Amino acid sequence: MKIIVMETTEAFDRQGALIIMRQALKKPDSTFGLATGDTTRNMYALAAELHRELGVDYSLCKSCNLDEYAGVSAEDKRSCRYRINEVLLDKINIKPENTYVPNGLREPPEEELALFKEKIEKFGGIDLLILGIGTNGHIGFNEPGTPLDSSFRIAPISEKTRKEKAALFGGSELVPKFGISMGIRDIMMAREILLVAKGRAKAEAIRSIVHGPMTVDMPASVVRLHPDLVILIDKDAASLL
Repeated sequence: MKIIVMETTEAFDRQGALIIMRQALKKPDSTFGLATGDTTRNMYALAAELHRELGVDYSLCKSCNLDEYAGVSAEDKRSCRYRINEVLLDKINIKPENTYVPNGLREPPEEELALFKEKIEKFGGIDLLILGIGTNGHIGFNEPGTPLDSSFRIAPISEKTRKEKAALFGGSELVPKFGISMGIRDIMMAREILLVAKGRAKAEAIRSIVHGPMTVDMPASVVRLHPDLVILIDKDAASLL
């Protein structure tokens, strides 16, 4: 485990963007696992800027998103597909056919799980997984109580997480109750994990990963077992270490 603490959110975003860029330079046909959300938004925007300014090539790269809201279309501005396209994928030279985000409208949604697994296998597995963390320790839509050996799944989204996503959907009651997600076992299969967190609200979850017990009550705690884990945090998220 390597922990990188940045003094400012700007430095945090730039460091994350540099890690993405270095992965593409090190392995031009890398497969990226991508989380969406406020933590990664500016990091991805800076990675797109570095692509434009320095000519970083993503033409051979692939990407798979960590999750998607069930019942939300790719054209919906609140979807993970729309947001990852807007901030990153549409701004670099990755081929659209080499990107995958679960289809939130698949009926029944369970049929998407086989395609999810198939895509990652076709892409050769994930080289670098960028992983966010919720205040309750969820990773992807793997909420507290999720078995640590879980695989691709239709996952219930907790009330706490739905409240935290209320601003995105215009009210917690409008946040979908389920998500299509990599399981914890799938996350751990990535060759490298970059776990990112910023803000004091994430400090307890980060402390639990580094110093707390490994438990299903804190799903992210399992990542400490990963052989190539980097935790990138700002000083507020590091405040309880």
